[in-house]
Amino acid sequence: MKENSQISEGHVRTNWRQTVALYTEPRVLEVLALGFSSGLPLLLTYSTLSAWLATADVRRAAIGTFALVGTPYALKFLWAPLMDRLPPPLPLGRRRGWGITIQILLIGAILCLGSCNPKHNLPLVAALAVLVAFLSASQDIVIDAWRVESLNADQQAPGAAMIQSGYRIAMLVSGAGGLFIAAYAGWFAAYATMAALVGVGLLVFLLAPEPKVPPETSIAAGSSRLVIRHAFSTAVIGPFRDFMQRPLWPVILVAIFGYKLGEAMAGVMSTPLYISLGFSLPEIAAVSKVFGFFSVVAGVLLGGVVTTRFGIRRSLILCGILQSAGNLFFVLQAVGGHRIGYLALCVTAENITGGMAGTALITYLSSLCSPAFTATQYALLSSLALLGRTVVASSGGVLSEKIGWVRFFLLTTVVALPAIILFIWIGPRDDLNQRKPTLKSTDGKSEDPAPA
Repeated sequence: MKENSQISEGHVRTNWRQTVALYTEPRVLEVLALGFSSGLPLLLTYSTLSAWLATADVRRAAIGTFALVGTPYALKFLWAPLMDRLPPPLPLGRRRGWGITIQILLIGAILCLGSCNPKHNLPLVAALAVLVAFLSASQDIVIDAWRVESLNADQQAPGAAMIQSGYRIAMLVSGAGGLFIAAYAGWFAAYATMAALVGVGLLVFLLAPEPKVPPETSIAAGSSRLVIRHAFSTAVIGPFRDFMQRPLWPVILVAIFGYKLGEAMAGVMSTPLYISLGFSLPEIAAVSKVFGFFSVVAGVLLGGVVTTRFGIRRSLILCGILQSAGNLFFVLQAVGGHRIGYLALCVTAENITGGMAGTALITYLSSLCSPAFTATQYALLSSLALLGRTVVASSGGVLSEKIGWVRFFLLTTVVALPAIILFIWIGPRDDLNQRKPTLKSTDGKSEDPAPA
């Protein structure tokens, strides 16, 4: 039986060559293309859009409010249940049908946004930016579900690495690439180019087969009220009820919430540290672009190899410890002062260790999803991880002012240790916690899903 909901700790490759070879498998390469399409729209409604508004002489106060455009990314779990249960407009399968529909609409929305004039119609630009963000977040829901359901147990960790790699490459293209095109051919050309590049993911959905998942439970015949009640229970309550069947599920949520807190706290205050030490913005940008991009891609790919080779539990622990230790390089930077070599070392260490831990965490989140509720459960779990990083990391400025740079970054090296300890306790152990995903039938009895 194909069980995407569980990835065995003991199911690892016998040697490193076979592990690395997983990155060349067609399904894993398809995830790279989908990650590229997933990452393209983000900066088109964030930093690239901010640059466009600034060149159009839009007031800085108005530009600042455009940060709210990204709200759909944090709220995508609200409509994920609909995409898990409702049939898509195009009858091409649950994932392919929704994916193709959303990407066609996304391409059109990006083109419309690029054709606007911010100086003369700023409200329309704002509305279209929100629409692009909503469609982009919806695309992420489908892509994550497709990835989890399409890859077998061996491919989950490389898939997690590839989705991050494609995302990072796309951010470089839509960020630096978009600005470069706009400088020479105008903003519409920049946005039109990015809209066309979304077609990379569209090709994957058009050509790749639909993932095989358990058949949908039929809705009992009866009154429309009973049908609506059943649909609501299946789409909204079902994912929560299914997840809460896991032993120690509250502890799992706490561990996910805290796993990357230290990295987030350090990352938020890294640039203020560099500036306080006398680094110029061009120095920071140059080092971040050269060392940052390549090191983070290397980190996520290395994380995929490590997770496949050693399994989820040991990789969560190992990569989590390395991620925490990586923050010690900020202490070295704070003590060493204005040294470009230290800056390059600091950026490289942060991105490699953070990328490795990110791959391990994404693989773990994927392993927690039941095939019947993949989109909803993954959206919820990833939002929880993002919430922890957002809420706690926002206190970094206050803490660093009160205790100083050295003590602050020492604190970031230990703040994630409780989550790592929890993973030592609850992490997947060989085949001991393998759980077959179950669907609830209309009479309340559990049904094993049909073999894929």
